[in-house]
Amino acid sequence: MELEKTPTSLVFGVNGERFELSHVDPSTTLLQFLRTRTRFKSVKLGCGEGGCGACVVLISKYDPVLDQVEDFTASSCLTLLCSIHGCSITTSEGIGNSKEGFHPIHKRFAGFHATQCGFCTPGMCVSLFGTLVNAEKTTCPEPPAGFSKVTVAVAEKAIAGNLCRCTGYRPIADVCKSFAADVDMEDLGFNSFWRKGDNKDSKLSRLPQYDHNQTNSRFPLFLKEVKQDVFLASEKHSWHRPISLMELQSLLKLNHCNGTRIKIVVSNTGMGYYKEKEAYDKYIDLRGISELSKIRKDQTGIEIGAAVPISKAIEALKEESRSDFLSDYVMILEKIADHMSKVASGYIRTTASVGGNLVMAQKNNFPSDIATILLAVDAMVHIMTGTQFEWLTLEEFLERPPLGLESVLLSIKIPNLELNKSESSEPRSRFLFETYRASPRPLGNALPYLNAAFLVKVSQCKDSGGTVIDTCRFSFGAYGSKHAIRAKNVEEFLAGKLLSASILYDAVILVTATIVPKDDTSKTTYRSSLAAGFIFQFFNPLLDASAINNGYFNGHINLPYAKDFELKENQKQVRHDKVPTLLSSGKQILEAGCDYHPVGEPIMKSGAALQASGEVVFVDDIPSPSNCLHGAYIYSAKPLARVRSIKLTPELQLDGLRDIISIKDIPNGGENIGSKTIFGVEPLFAEEIARCVGERLAFVVADTQKLADMAANSAVVDYDTKNLEPPILSVEDAVERSSFFEVPPFLYPKHVGDISKGMAEADHKILSAELKLGSQYYFYMETQTALAVPDEDNCITVYSSNQCPEFAHSTIARCLGIPENNVRVITRRVGGGFGGKALKAISVATSCALAAQKLQRPVRMYLNRKTDMIIAGGRHPMKITYSVGFRNDGKITALEIQILINAGIYVDISAVMPHHIVCALKKYDWGALSFDIKVCRTNHPNRSAMRGPGEVQGSFIAEAIIENVAATLSMDVDSVRSVNLHTYKSLQSFYEYYHGEPYEYTLPSIWSKLAVSANYDQRTKLVQKFNRINTWKKRGISRVPAVIELTLRPTPGKVSIFVDGSVVVEVGGIEVGQGLWTKVKQMAAYALGAIQCDGTEGLLDKVRVVQSDTVSLTQGGFTAGSTTSESSCEAVRLCCNILVERLKPLKEKLQEEMDSIKWETLILQAYMQAVNLSASSFYVPSNDSMGYLSYGAAVSEVEIDLLNGETRFLQTDIIYDCGQSLNPAVDLGQIEGAFVQGLGFFMLEEYETNLDGLVLQDGTWNYKIPTIDTIPKQFNVQILNSGHHQKRVLSSKASGEPPLLLAASIHCATRAAVKEARKQLLSWSNQDEEDSTFQLGVPATMPVVKELCGLDIVERYLKWKMGKDIMVLT
Repeated sequence: MELEKTPTSLVFGVNGERFELSHVDPSTTLLQFLRTRTRFKSVKLGCGEGGCGACVVLISKYDPVLDQVEDFTASSCLTLLCSIHGCSITTSEGIGNSKEGFHPIHKRFAGFHATQCGFCTPGMCVSLFGTLVNAEKTTCPEPPAGFSKVTVAVAEKAIAGNLCRCTGYRPIADVCKSFAADVDMEDLGFNSFWRKGDNKDSKLSRLPQYDHNQTNSRFPLFLKEVKQDVFLASEKHSWHRPISLMELQSLLKLNHCNGTRIKIVVSNTGMGYYKEKEAYDKYIDLRGISELSKIRKDQTGIEIGAAVPISKAIEALKEESRSDFLSDYVMILEKIADHMSKVASGYIRTTASVGGNLVMAQKNNFPSDIATILLAVDAMVHIMTGTQFEWLTLEEFLERPPLGLESVLLSIKIPNLELNKSESSEPRSRFLFETYRASPRPLGNALPYLNAAFLVKVSQCKDSGGTVIDTCRFSFGAYGSKHAIRAKNVEEFLAGKLLSASILYDAVILVTATIVPKDDTSKTTYRSSLAAGFIFQFFNPLLDASAINNGYFNGHINLPYAKDFELKENQKQVRHDKVPTLLSSGKQILEAGCDYHPVGEPIMKSGAALQASGEVVFVDDIPSPSNCLHGAYIYSAKPLARVRSIKLTPELQLDGLRDIISIKDIPNGGENIGSKTIFGVEPLFAEEIARCVGERLAFVVADTQKLADMAANSAVVDYDTKNLEPPILSVEDAVERSSFFEVPPFLYPKHVGDISKGMAEADHKILSAELKLGSQYYFYMETQTALAVPDEDNCITVYSSNQCPEFAHSTIARCLGIPENNVRVITRRVGGGFGGKALKAISVATSCALAAQKLQRPVRMYLNRKTDMIIAGGRHPMKITYSVGFRNDGKITALEIQILINAGIYVDISAVMPHHIVCALKKYDWGALSFDIKVCRTNHPNRSAMRGPGEVQGSFIAEAIIENVAATLSMDVDSVRSVNLHTYKSLQSFYEYYHGEPYEYTLPSIWSKLAVSANYDQRTKLVQKFNRINTWKKRGISRVPAVIELTLRPTPGKVSIFVDGSVVVEVGGIEVGQGLWTKVKQMAAYALGAIQCDGTEGLLDKVRVVQSDTVSLTQGGFTAGSTTSESSCEAVRLCCNILVERLKPLKEKLQEEMDSIKWETLILQAYMQAVNLSASSFYVPSNDSMGYLSYGAAVSEVEIDLLNGETRFLQTDIIYDCGQSLNPAVDLGQIEGAFVQGLGFFMLEEYETNLDGLVLQDGTWNYKIPTIDTIPKQFNVQILNSGHHQKRVLSSKASGEPPLLLAASIHCATRAAVKEARKQLLSWSNQDEEDSTFQLGVPATMPVVKELCGLDIVERYLKWKMGKDIMVLT
């Protein structure tokens, strides 16, 4: 029997504050505790899966034996609170803050313009801080003053696992690099610290000073006394931390008898993948057992304890490779370590254990990399079952039935294979080892499509000098099989063979037949072709010494040590250049405007340092009022079904579940309305029939968000589809059943020219070509959220993360059946919106308001990421059919186009889509243009506006047509683009109202400027040369223009001056990260400065922009369409003009009495003399200033890998016309961020549905937005300051959405590279005719690119090579 223990308390520190808890629910995460029980809110919930980095903290742990503190970053959303006993936690506020002073990290984030919405920024800061802290513990040389010991490569990788949806990462990379001792200061991008031309010393002196000696996180003394033993117990749960295997055995045995639900944990990171569906009674933490946390090395191999974190295993494996000349075994260990460093991300590897990863692979079929690579090296595992201990091969372990609770993995051993090698009998044999993974992100943080590891013993044939394969082990995993497997048939086939092209061909055929995914997946053939590619990559260099010089293998990450046969054992050299140094570099060219100071100045974003420290308050950061409840949606799982009943799983009807709100709870006089536009209404809840997957059925209200989510997940909905027609789940179904939304005639665009005449003038025609475009999810870092607080007299206040509070205000009033003056909606800031926080946020605010009014308690909701992704709708998918006529020179004479838009079940904003699509499509002179665009109503969640709605698709459709025309004519696509650019005359006919003056049409000059600045012609020749000499990599380059029509909307503003001269500004526009507040501050300072007092030059620091409040400022409109910043600025300017006019008489009077007058003095006097110091305005743009065209162009160059389909984005050059930028630093961030979001749409982000319309990508595990390793390596942006535009707001132009369209240049460049690959493929079959009219899908993911390059490319190459070899022999 286990001895009864006395429960202890849980003791830990957060930012130096001591916490001691005696009662803890062991399932509580550190993130939940920090956000609900402390004042520290910088840690954010972004995904709850350890996949985004928003919740990263630094954990510091004291080792009394070594008297050392270990510091590591960790994902607090997965870290269980009980596991941090004795630890010190540091959040971004703990690094520095506004009270005690910001850390240089915070200041540099602000100064490098590296924040936008700011939601992800604190996590980024902590990730970087953790890297700096640990760099100081290394033996690297002392860095120069002001720098850290960290290197540029390591610094950039510090944030490799952190997601940002706003910035495009380039400035964040600059922040990281600015701390590195080996940084080239010239490589750091635009910032607020220095100006062009400053020398290195001057630059360094202006950077916020960093003292690397003070980085050691201050470990609180009170924690050094804490005993590590912890046992927490309550009536329902307990947490145990056994310190010996014997204690563990007794715990397991005791509880095996009485049916207790046990969870064995090391770091709990597995919960990120396998979400908890049940509660546990007992948690057993294995990290107290020393045997499980040790790494032992001897001549037989290296044994790694099961609880050892992956990061420590990597360190231990790399330790052996410090010298220059190493054995095969040490090189194998180093390659295992390299591969492990691509598993998950840094802040997961520091806590996730090697054993935990393998157990998940064994029990749950987790697609593990570690299992695959260890299987190839014949690893052993040590298992304890009850009191029995046994060693198994990893292969036996994986093949066994899933481990029971009584079995525990203790350690993993990587044997020293050289012990088995007889030096005397095989003096010239040696081991070759390689690992492979094909994954959407080079640096990890993404599961692979396929992973593999090959261990081969080879020797040289005495007769031919060729390569003999003595023995081999091939392991493959993560391809849909139960677990990693060995390809034994391939091993047996190759063993003892002399390597030749024909033998390799047979092996490839065998491996593609072996590696076939067991589950039903559309990527089956892709994964099989990857296996062929890996085998080929491994053996090809050994076929022919000359192949080593091929560009693909030169310094390639997976080049085996093929040339080392002649080297003696002690001379074998190891390469340390495995992962190329990252990631981003760029030049930024922009001009500060000086006509309207401080407008036009690239000043720092308002509140940027506060965003970095995590002190800014988002909706979910507002402390919960007392008695607050939390909500979660029960949504439909069927696309069209009657809802007969909704029940919760009986065992989950626990204490704390308060109500289920549905359509029945809408009060008399209220309406079932979730959002509204001029086009129609979306209901809050399904009435009787659920009309799409994801439609809201009910709203569960509980004491905590966790309980509400669990209850909603457990809901059992009884559906009935009797007598209902089948759902409409495609645009083709919608056409067949005439299911369309009406587009108001005033919104439907006009045709241009005579289509029949245009077609008659054509020399060639392409008829009825088809094109499809998919959807895209917003992936705002902050999911949908609101807090509703009931007030006196049937009033309600709602805090909402919302791009259009005015619409939420009126919707709430209509739903509750109360007058609008009973409702108040407050929005301070939004943690990323991109259109998804416009209409989609209203229903969230309304749901909370309805529940709060019924229960008369505050109700809040923070949507979990999965639910958000299922109900979001996202970008509009569409099917396009077009016919185009064109002349021999590429000039297009007519375009006829039909578009079917999948709008989903409710109209939302979909009625504007035809107008938006056509506006962007018209960027080229089509001669004549006619179209038929139908907005289809389907049983999908309604699609909504997403950054550049319609314009992105329209602009891309134009490029796809141009590409097809060029391919048909076998012409250079760039010349076809150039010949179809508008003249000013054609611009006038296509853009009837918004074409502007001739000098405003800047696209032709941008087009030619970009050719020069991007070195387009020379690089095109270099790309051609590269493609001639490289077999397995191909490059493409493309230049693309963008024209977008922008419209200003009426916007209110209010400016008030306090008696001390400080100024507060309110505007209708919402700060969503686009720098609206910053531009508004600048405008207020400029416009008030017209009074010309002493001290007005410092007005910028006296201005504060405050939250949007629908009671204080009505008619706020919506923040969308890129122009809200400028219209808000104009509204503020009108207010300031009124105030200046009021102050002028007093100022003149005072000036007569004294020579000069200070701003503060003037305001005090005005206050004393009862001058009204508050002014409101409502800016309504005139007809001739309401809209304009914005222009830009981009050149992008990419490189594709023909063996796995990976596309690397080598360089992008952008020139974008901002008019006279209101703030070039802010606009630069908008341009880069929009482009990278577009890159995601065109290349990476799959947002598909199953046959019922349920979204397949529902989290960070399967939805991959760009990361720091998937942006252009060289990213150059020039903001064109195109002079005065009298009808613009201070001559400015918007920058939020238009640059997103330019990301099509990446897709077009990829198409060019694929074209070269296909040409080469045909040449191997002795076919010279080009097949250049292929279509590259969107997004052009790795499988899409690989399929077009040839899934059987390896087989075809080997066949061709064998044919060549035969010809040589004959």
